[in-house]
This record gives sequence, C-alpha cells and structure tokens, in this order.
Amino acid sequence: MVTPLLLEESELAKIRSFFPILVEKVNEKPLIYLDNAATTQKPLAVIDKIAHFYAHGNANVHRGVHALSERATEEYEDARAAVAGFIGASDAKEIVFTRGTTEAMNLLASCLGQAVLKDGDTVLISEMEHHANIVPWQLLRDRTGIKLAATRITDEGRLDMEDFQNKLETLKPALVSIVHVSNSLGVVNPIKQIIDSAHERNIPVIVDASQSVPHFDVNVKELDCEWLVFSGHKVFGPSGIGVLYGKYDRMEPLPPYQGGGDMIESVTLEKSCFKGPPERFEAGTPHISGAIALSAGLHFLNSLNRKRLHQHEAALLQLAEAGLREIPGIRIIGEGGEKASVVSFVSESAHPHDIASFLDAEGIAIRSGHHCTQPLMIRLQLPGTARASFAFYNTKEEVDALVATVRKIQDLFG
Repeated sequence: MVTPLLLEESELAKIRSFFPILVEKVNEKPLIYLDNAATTQKPLAVIDKIAHFYAHGNANVHRGVHALSERATEEYEDARAAVAGFIGASDAKEIVFTRGTTEAMNLLASCLGQAVLKDGDTVLISEMEHHANIVPWQLLRDRTGIKLAATRITDEGRLDMEDFQNKLETLKPALVSIVHVSNSLGVVNPIKQIIDSAHERNIPVIVDASQSVPHFDVNVKELDCEWLVFSGHKVFGPSGIGVLYGKYDRMEPLPPYQGGGDMIESVTLEKSCFKGPPERFEAGTPHISGAIALSAGLHFLNSLNRKRLHQHEAALLQLAEAGLREIPGIRIIGEGGEKASVVSFVSESAHPHDIASFLDAEGIAIRSGHHCTQPLMIRLQLPGTARASFAFYNTKEEVDALVATVRKIQDLFG
C-alpha cells in the first residue's frame, strides 16, 4: 500500500525527540505507545514549563502585589488568552479553566440546572457519549426532574442523523450536548450540521471536543456552539487542567459552580457578590502550573504543520485498519465515514483484556474495555473493545508491530 502522506523519517525523528518518554522500555521492549485517546505524552516544552514555574515563579495568582504573584498572574492570564486563540474564541473571558472535561460538564450541568433548565425540559445526548456527558445529566435529572434522551447509533457505530432530526422535532429539547469525535470508535460526528439543526429551533449546544481538539483545528466561532469543553492531558498538556469555552452572554447569567476565594467581589457574613466570567467559575487556587504548561503545549502544536500531522495520523489509521482486516477473526468496530486516528477492534476468540495484556508484554500500550462508554457497548452488544489510538509521533513500524502481534495473538487463541 502506498502511503504518501506519512511524515518523512527525518521529520518524524525530530518530532519524536521532543517526547522523552518515547525512548522508554516496557517489559524490556521499546515502548510503543498507542493509547493516545486516553492521554497523550508530553513534549519537553510542557515538562520544562512545569519545572521552570515551580523553580522560578511559583506564587498564587490574582491576590498578591509582590513580583512573583504578579508574574504568575500574568502567565496564567496569558495562558487563558492562548487557549482562546487556539480555538478561535472572541475573548479570553470566554475561557474557564477546569480540572478537565469531566469537571467542565459537571459545571455546566449544575449551573444550567439552576438557571436555565426547568422541570420537564429535555437534554438530548447520544448513545456514543463518554460517561462524563451522561452521568452529570442523570444526577441533574434525579435532582430536578429534567428529562434525558439519546440519539440512536447505527449498527456501524455512527450517529443516526435521521433519528437526531426526529428527536429535535418531537422532543423539542432545551439543550443538545454531543460528542464531536467518539473516544471509543474514532468516528467524527457532523458537528456543524448538528449545531445548525439545533439552532434552527433555538436550541443551544454543548460540544465535547476532547477527542477532536488534539487531531484537527476546532474553531468555536465557525462552529457557533454555545459551549465547548476539552481536557489538557489529551492535547499534549498536563493532567488536571481542562477548558470550558462559553459564549460570554451565555455564561454571564449563570450562578457560580463553587464558592470560595477569588470568585467574589465582596463578602460579608450576610451576603456575597460574585465576579463575572470567567473568575466566577474558578473558585479557589487554580491549577496555575497546569494552565501555563497547557499554553506551552498549544504553542508547541502551533509550531508544527498541523495539516501534515493530521495527514500522518490518517495514514497510520489507514495502515492499521488495512492490516487488521487481513487477520481472520478480527473485526473493526466503527467503520465508514470520517474518523480520527482511533481503531477499535474485537476478536472472535480473545477477550479485549487478553489482547491488551499480550500486547503489553511486547511493549505495546493500547486500551481495552468499555472506554467509559458503556451505553455504546450495550448498543453494539459488546463487552468492550481493544482500542489503538495514534498520535503524530507514532510510526509505520509501530503500526506494523501492532498488526503483527495481534496476528500472533489470534493464532494463539484461534
């Protein structure tokens, strides 16, 4: 198979040199890291930024007039501006730092549940959502009496757009909350079409972009979504930091998610007055180093040719799927249409956990199980899948090793 869109060997070697963990050994074998949908590895720019902050600039933000505090505050707010620029937000005030996608979703469920959603309102999600876009709405439903509905998934693992349109018409949801790219299957949903269809009926939309932001450009102004969330650790940044984008006019009327320091204008024993967004939603000392290092990760990405990176990842996916299809007894889950660089597969004879364990013995890291998408697995009548997910630092040789080892596993169990 001709794969002209792979990165040149020298270019790829230079990129890999920025990621120190890639030279590690696992079980005395060279590490082949194919679990990028769970978390990505960190470039030196991110690692060094964290170390530099704690060694040379550690202080709390927004509270001090001394030099270190002012420096930390400037870097923290510069990071907010960098995130805004990275996703095309109109203003840095539309960026709220959270601990990750999960906290961002819980924040939205809590705040919208207090100020926007009413008893009997329907929130429309889908059967392919991550638990972070299911459980917060269930908790809200149990507290307030909202309703929760889900768009069906086709047998191929794709969003049933006819069912989505029907549910918009019949259920008249007050809110749509939908994933851009499935973390389990890699399928890319037609997010702009989804948003436009919802807006035709004046329905606001939350986009879970955790799996799309790492792979291709996502511009919130072009999408015109009301809210968008993603996690730093999936986009080559640190863990424990995430992003909630919200149009300012949608965030300004919302009540706080948590109370404490830094989100207030004034406090008496009788009453508190709160700051506007984004400070209102960042109670307490934030993950300062995480935000600053996330900014470093985004700058690193912007220094590369992201179009070429995306083409390289697509070529790796093409190679992996072609190789796996040739193995008797292996079935790929989630085919047809656009995909990010994720391949989920099952074996007729080996459990996904067994596949992952045998691969690990060869130094190959993948993910197995339900991938925090149990409703999707129930819909597809699967106990789980084996999932290999690629980043731009992965190589053709690593894909070849994956396929060859899966073939050996299948021969053993078959």
